[in-house]
Amino acid sequence: MRTEVEKAVAGIEQVLTLLRRHLDWDTAQLRLDALNAQTESPDFWNDPEKARAAMRERDDLDVAVKSVHELESGISDNVELIELGEAEGDDEIVVEAETALFDLQSMARRRQIETLLSGEVDSNDCYLEIHSGAGGTESQDWANMLLRMYTRWAERRKMKVETIEMHDGEEAGIKSATIQIKGHNAYGWLKTESGVHRLVRISPYDSAARRHTSFSSVWVYPVVDDSINIEINESDLKVDTYRASGAGGQHVNTTDSAIRITHVPTGIIVACQAERSQHKNRATAMAMLKARMYEAEMQKREEAANAQAASKTDIGWGHQIRSYVLQPYQMVKDLRTSVESGQPALVLDGDIDQFMEAALAERVGVATDTDGD
Repeated sequence: MRTEVEKAVAGIEQVLTLLRRHLDWDTAQLRLDALNAQTESPDFWNDPEKARAAMRERDDLDVAVKSVHELESGISDNVELIELGEAEGDDEIVVEAETALFDLQSMARRRQIETLLSGEVDSNDCYLEIHSGAGGTESQDWANMLLRMYTRWAERRKMKVETIEMHDGEEAGIKSATIQIKGHNAYGWLKTESGVHRLVRISPYDSAARRHTSFSSVWVYPVVDDSINIEINESDLKVDTYRASGAGGQHVNTTDSAIRITHVPTGIIVACQAERSQHKNRATAMAMLKARMYEAEMQKREEAANAQAASKTDIGWGHQIRSYVLQPYQMVKDLRTSVESGQPALVLDGDIDQFMEAALAERVGVATDTDGD
């Protein structure tokens, strides 16, 4: 085998060793067998809260164990194919197997980072909010492009996306939107996306074809379950009802079913117009408020923990994290990790893994050789 291929195999095997150690491999397999047996019990759902916790643990463990098996079989199968191709002088088989091993190496890096997402709510679903900045139609169109980017990213990972709230722009795009992304480690992957995203391009809305710079803010926070106790006093809430806007069926605008809740002490505002029922929208908005308050507390803890680390990049709300340049050249650059891509069209179509991997690797201290295209 070529030196590059041998390095790829060694890298995958190193990750496998780390994953097995992190999982406590023998114990993890025994625990998964026990959980599978538990979920097949006829009285499993007698205690729904306990059952949901067990299901989540089982699903997380199942994904982790299957990842190890997938990497193991990937190495074995492709090394055998390379040896077979070399023995028979079939270069096509060799090239295909080598390409598969390089892809497997990239997957191994992702699995390593994902396994190390050990935060309390990293495995949870999440809410993602997008707000257009100053600049009218141009900024609102940029916010809509970001909404599509994250939706496409989620779809690539087989995650579900639900629209919670959306306000359309006057001419094009959106003023704001909130979506819920449901899938394994949704919050863990997306949590580093919070911040300001900058677009530079020739505006399609400018008759003089001038270059414009637009900004939109992204905010990601986890969906939290009832096991996390967040106390909210009703007296601290300001609740407004209004008529929903945007797509949603012929009856969406006929009643004041949309809900906006303001938590006065913190200034946190959430809104929901996903359902026709005001009660359902209020329940969803309260769940969002609880999640926002929990995330704010987590951020305070993280900032306190990092206060002494001058090298840490501040990625809080209101700070620019990434630039997307479409003219006069094409480049997407993450300002925290310096990861770049020369293919913004792919990035805006949801190909953002390299940016998230680098940001997450920096957080958990994992070495990565992620490079732009």
